[in-house]
Amino acid sequence: MKNDKQAMDANSSADNVEEYLQTLGNDDAREMLYYSQEQAFSSDELSSVINEARLNELLAQSDKFLKSLNGEIGDFDEDNTDSGE
Repeated sequence: MKNDKQAMDANSSADNVEEYLQTLGNDDAREMLYYSQEQAFSSDELSSVINEARLNELLAQSDKFLKSLNGEIGDFDEDNTDSGE
């Protein structure tokens, strides 16, 4: 009985691997396989795992970083324009 279960598990794994390998050459099939494994979460589930205060802090840090980066890019463009004349 135990050997039968192991054989079924091995066949199942082999079948899964073969199915996956067949989808590698087919972009549409690979995309369907990928999205079929997605799990949708409700807004209540997401809100229970997201730390809103930390998320807002990270967003503020990213905004600050992007603003400083834009300033650096602007300075870089001005430096290149001046040296070209």
